[in-house]
Parts: sequence; structure tokens; C-alpha cells
Amino acid sequence: MPETPARIRRLAEELEEVGLDLSGVDRDALIEEVDHALRPPVHERRIPSSGSIVHPTTEPASWAAATGLAIMRASAEDQPLDAARRFADGLSSWLVRSPQGPIEWVVFDRPAGSERDLGVIARATGATIVQRHPAGIVRVVGEIGVLRWDGYGWHHEPPIDAWIDVVHSCGDPHDIAITRALLDFAVHDLGANGIGALLVYRDTETTGPDVDQKLPVPPPIRIDRPTDLAPLRHALAQIDGAAVFGPDGVLRQLGVHLMPSDEAARTVDGFRGTRHTSGLRYSYDDPAATVITVSEDGPVAVFRRGSVLGRSDPATGRG
Repeated sequence: MPETPARIRRLAEELEEVGLDLSGVDRDALIEEVDHALRPPVHERRIPSSGSIVHPTTEPASWAAATGLAIMRASAEDQPLDAARRFADGLSSWLVRSPQGPIEWVVFDRPAGSERDLGVIARATGATIVQRHPAGIVRVVGEIGVLRWDGYGWHHEPPIDAWIDVVHSCGDPHDIAITRALLDFAVHDLGANGIGALLVYRDTETTGPDVDQKLPVPPPIRIDRPTDLAPLRHALAQIDGAAVFGPDGVLRQLGVHLMPSDEAARTVDGFRGTRHTSGLRYSYDDPAATVITVSEDGPVAVFRRGSVLGRSDPATGRG
């Protein structure tokens, strides 16, 4: 579908409304790439994935070391933009649009298309990343965090640093690295994949309130060890109940049913659904706990001492 000035203008307004700051970037290029991701060309009923790196601000020579990827670069300056996009799948191959200089392609030695990967690429390049995933989700990733389009509305997840600031504003001692790893996992591994979950981080070895543990003691998975995250995500996608982590970030219990006290039930109002209410009330009973809840449709909330420290909003539809 050809671009029109009115449609591009409406899209820019829409993106700004959901949190995308268009100042300081190649605005026209970014809007064009988001528009292309939302309305890709269809060929024989196949809808292609796509990916672009818009307005990089770091030296390309530094990208390989920062991402851990082997990267090949190639000029696309002799290609019309639409033709150049055909070679960028948003997984292993990407279009690069710089404010000065020709259009380029970069090709990675392996697919790097998960939301976690996009965050790494955005930080390494200093760019805004636009991707249409093969599953149909459109993501815009950069300094603003993550914007996701699921076909019905936009959902905004703030940067992890913003969550860290909120959690540590309560003044209680926490291991920042463990807190960051848990929030990163909640946002980019669970929420990004539609996996609802309850994560409980206890910053002490003391015994917490009574809980109902339905499953065997899990293996000592570490939330700060990247190789442990895929099996943890896979397990959480198959169970109900909470995952409880100790102060060292090691998984201690899995499939735990939290049992808020009568006082918590009287004192703490319900919040969103059953999972969120259970987590919020448990945080009232356990002063040593930070509770992170993830909805199946993506939003994340953080609770401490019966209070909501932070939350991301549900998706907002298009006007």
C-alpha cells in the first residue's frame, strides 16, 4: 500500500501518543519503517518479516563486540528503498538507515530477532530498531523501551532502568543486578511471548509466609545466567503458581500458590485480575519480597509491601 502524507502524519501522532519520542531521530525514516512494518507487501498470501536499524549513533566497527555477533556489512545505495527492504528479514539480515550516508544491509551470523536481542542491538548501535516478526508482532525498540503492536493496539514497556529506579525508590536493600535480571526476564522473555507469571524475589534467607507448594523442588536455575532463561521460560509457560527466587537469584520454589492472610485480604484492595491481586496481597504479608506479575497480554506490575511500585499499561488501540 503506497504511503500517503495523511496516513504518515496520523501514524506519527499515534506513536507519540503511546510514548515514542520522535525528536532527535531521523523522524521521516523511522515513521516510514514503522509504516512498512505495519503494512507489508503481501505476495501469494505470504506476509514477510522485516527489520531496520534507524539512525544509528555509534561506530559500526563497535557493533560486533557489543552484540557478540559476527556482522557483515554491504552497501545498498544502488537499490530503491522498497527493493532493499526485501533482503532484510528482521532476524539475521537488517536494513540500516542513517541520517547521512547510503542505505546499508547488515547480516548477522545467527538469527537475533527476539525482543531481548533487539534490546542488545539497539544499545549497541544507539539506534531505534523496527521489526515485523514472523509471528506478525511489530516492535519498535530504543531509548523509550519497547513498543509492541499485536494487530489490535500498541503496548509500551518502559526501559528496564526506569523499573529499577521505581523498585529502589522504596529504600529497601536489594541486589540491583538480580532485580534487573528479573525485570528483564519478565518484560522481554515472558511478556514479549504472552506468558503470564508471578515472580517473587526474597532478599533474605529467612522463612517467609506460608505458601502451598504443588511442585517438586526445582533445579537451581539462576535468573542472572543467560543459559538458564530458556528452560525457565519454557517451564513457566506450562504451570500455574509463583516462582520464588532467593537473594542470590537462584530459583528456590516453583508452582507456589500464594496464600495472603486475612489481614492482607481486608487491607489491600484487588488489582487487575486474580494473579495480580494475589501477588499484591502477598507482598503485604512478606516485607522481604518484591513481587513481579506478568499478564498474558504483556503488561508488567511490581509490588512491594502491599503497594504498586510500578506498572505498564494495557495495549491502546488505534484511533
